[in-house]
Amino acid sequence: MDVLNKKHFLTVKDHSVSKEIFDLYYDEELDMLITSPQPELHNLGKYYESEDYISHTDNKRSLFEKAYHFVKNIALQNKLNLINAEQPQKGKILDIGAGTGDFLLTAKNNGWETIGVEPSERAKNIAQQKGISFVEETSSLENNSLDVITMWHVLEHVPDLGLQIQELKRLLKPTGTLIIAVPNFKSFDANHYQTFWAAYDVPIHFWHFSKKSIQLLFEKVDMKLDKILPMKFDSFYVSLLSEKYKTGKMNYIKAFFIGLKSNLTANKTNEFSSHIYVLKNK
Repeated sequence: MDVLNKKHFLTVKDHSVSKEIFDLYYDEELDMLITSPQPELHNLGKYYESEDYISHTDNKRSLFEKAYHFVKNIALQNKLNLINAEQPQKGKILDIGAGTGDFLLTAKNNGWETIGVEPSERAKNIAQQKGISFVEETSSLENNSLDVITMWHVLEHVPDLGLQIQELKRLLKPTGTLIIAVPNFKSFDANHYQTFWAAYDVPIHFWHFSKKSIQLLFEKVDMKLDKILPMKFDSFYVSLLSEKYKTGKMNYIKAFFIGLKSNLTANKTNEFSSHIYVLKNK
């Protein structure tokens, strides 16, 4: 997506790695933000070399990391409950951006046939030690072969958004379920922290979605938005990182209250820090 003729929305900084400056442009038609400039693929890896990128490790060194993994275990059970509710007949599930494999391990232990895709060799090696199987590219998978596809905070990282959405459509069975989780730039915490909002995470977040943008993007491949669910833990995690970027310190108490206020506000506005989108074929 070209940012030509798009309205400038915000100037943001890569707080975690390069300290470089990027711009966010607003696409009015799709109601989403676009990061500019977007790094070339061969340079992308260096922007992931951050201690804040916790999903690529199983470390539990600090209070922050221990809290993250405690919450993650609760979230894993919630994710499993969701896929079981959407697809009561267990089949084959693909997790794109599988990280260290904990979600697929949870699903596998519950009777699902699992496969993952993960570009980080470090994260993939950890997952493989847990017995998780991977494919290098989804292009090796057959048409209409998957009952469930999940992307937990991954779609925002995909360089070619249109191509990825077409591929999801190709892979999913007609009766299958697609589950996507992404941050929401219209949340209270996004508005509160502005340029320090950790979920902008430039430049590895190419796209910044709203509810409308997800609906419109998937309508283009004849998929319907079936339901939207909140990710209430995300406001606390994102607020904690945002406090670190803003002040240089982990202000746990302040971050807790901003995260709480974000959720309370979202109970009225339905704009949570992150949303889970459940999509089906029309």
